[in-house]
Amino acid sequence: MSALEDQARARSVRNAWALSAPALVILAVAAVGPLLIVLVYSFLTPGKYGNVEWQFSTDGWLGILFTRDIFDETLKLADAHLTIWWRSVRLSLLTTLFTFAVGFPTAWFIATRPPRARGFWLFLITIPFWTNLLIRTFAINEVIRNEGLFNTVMIRLGLFSEPLRIINTDAAVLMGMTYVYLPLMVLPLFAAIDRFDMRLLEAGYDLYANRWQVLRHVILPIVKPGIVAGSILVFVPSLGAYVTPRVLGGGKNMMIGNFIELQFGQGRNWPLGAALSVTLLLITTAALLFYVRAANKGGNGHG
Repeated sequence: MSALEDQARARSVRNAWALSAPALVILAVAAVGPLLIVLVYSFLTPGKYGNVEWQFSTDGWLGILFTRDIFDETLKLADAHLTIWWRSVRLSLLTTLFTFAVGFPTAWFIATRPPRARGFWLFLITIPFWTNLLIRTFAINEVIRNEGLFNTVMIRLGLFSEPLRIINTDAAVLMGMTYVYLPLMVLPLFAAIDRFDMRLLEAGYDLYANRWQVLRHVILPIVKPGIVAGSILVFVPSLGAYVTPRVLGGGKNMMIGNFIELQFGQGRNWPLGAALSVTLLLITTAALLFYVRAANKGGNGHG
């Protein structure tokens, strides 16, 4: 019987691989293939008019943090590149923080509504997903530009004597990304809070804990998987954002996504653009691995 069971198990495994083979081929061709091309391009020499020359070079990778002097070919730190990397990471972290600060109370409010009302509030949260990212970004632009809704209202109320310059600044990019990615924070938080046992709040208060202690020692540890999931869902796309920094930053406050596009476009330095793309992929992969570890720790601690 064991031999027959082993044969049946082996046949089942072969059938499973055969059924999944088309999907694996498509995944290899459509996902892994382009990534390998980008990786190869990062080790080649830039062409004079774009594209690449098939000569091995590590200048693309050196260009991530360094630049060569045009006279003596010595390497020095690329201050502009470092500024762009720092701005990208800083704005992504701030976007994650701001979306959490707004999204947690919003998710708590929705999760504590009657079951029939929750669908309506979730519907309002998901409405922005019905429109294109570019349209949502232009909507924020109309609110914060010099002649936009915010400045018009403030001037008519007498709070400002002249328009407050927000557009084409890091603050404008931060506001735009916070608005765009807020639903990605609210939905995982709502899913975590919705499973929260409210009787634990009563137990905490019965043990003479104040509201801050209950939040810190009861609520946040239990909903930690939702916090981590929402943070990753916001941080990863924010780090590679292109449309929002381009529209609200005006090209002056570019992030790494805009910098990569510049290398493949006007810069005509495809190896540097490819190296930047691979580096960005490695950073997002590290962030995802951190999410998996944090989520597993959270699940083991409160499972």
